[in-house]
Amino acid sequence: MKYEWLDGYLLSLPGAEKDYKPEWAWFRYMIRGKLFAAVCTPDAKHGIYGGHDLVNLKCDPAEAELLRLRYPEILPGFYCDKRLWIACLLDGNLPEDTLRELCASSHRLVLEKLPKYVQRELLK
Repeated sequence: MKYEWLDGYLLSLPGAEKDYKPEWAWFRYMIRGKLFAAVCTPDAKHGIYGGHDLVNLKCDPAEAELLRLRYPEILPGFYCDKRLWIACLLDGNLPEDTLRELCASSHRLVLEKLPKYVQRELLK
């Protein structure tokens, strides 16, 4: 994987937890059980996603459309709601700053849906 810093960065976000879902072969990053990122490598049967390391990230639907037009490495979410999730191919040329911003944005979108007391606790 090109972005060796990705795992550490995702885990550095407030309240982030990681587990592995063997049925899907996904490393999942969650806040209080709510998914905000998933890293996987789909096999060839999954078409355009096949054979690529990728990270699924939650994204605002309007922003997701613009990102997909701008970056060939950004596709509709893999095995997720394709309106609300994007898949960033980790073997392309997506700028590191852009990927960091997308990770932080995904984390923020999920955090904002949690109860206010949980948000305050995690952001201390």
